[in-house]
Amino acid sequence: QAQLAESGGGMVQAGGSLRLTCVGTDERYWSNYAMGWFRQAEGKEREFVATIDHSGGSAFYADSVKGRFTISRDNDKDTAYLQMNDVKPEDTAVYYCVADIRGPRLQAGYDYWGEGARVTVSA
Repeated sequence: QAQLAESGGGMVQAGGSLRLTCVGTDERYWSNYAMGWFRQAEGKEREFVATIDHSGGSAFYADSVKGRFTISRDNDKDTAYLQMNDVKPEDTAVYYCVADIRGPRLQAGYDYWGEGARVTVSA
């Protein structure tokens, strides 16, 4: 059973906005964990999207989403968010929430993964 649960996926038109939510579902101290998002489009490799450190003080983004997506977190709620603005058809993918106590990084070696939320952007 995944320890992270994503929600907020769906269909949106290009240029629109969507917010993904990721909640830690067990009793570990998620406020100690870096959290982030990866995505995988059909037929393509999984790729890094964004990550945020445990305090929310530092965030990092893939060049493809920089300036359009914002990652944030609310440690009181064990929750991370991905605000997606000005979405494009190439943002269509399954988005996975990730977490790791070792800190934020751009590689996919995170210890915890959610089951994914599908985002479809229509032209």
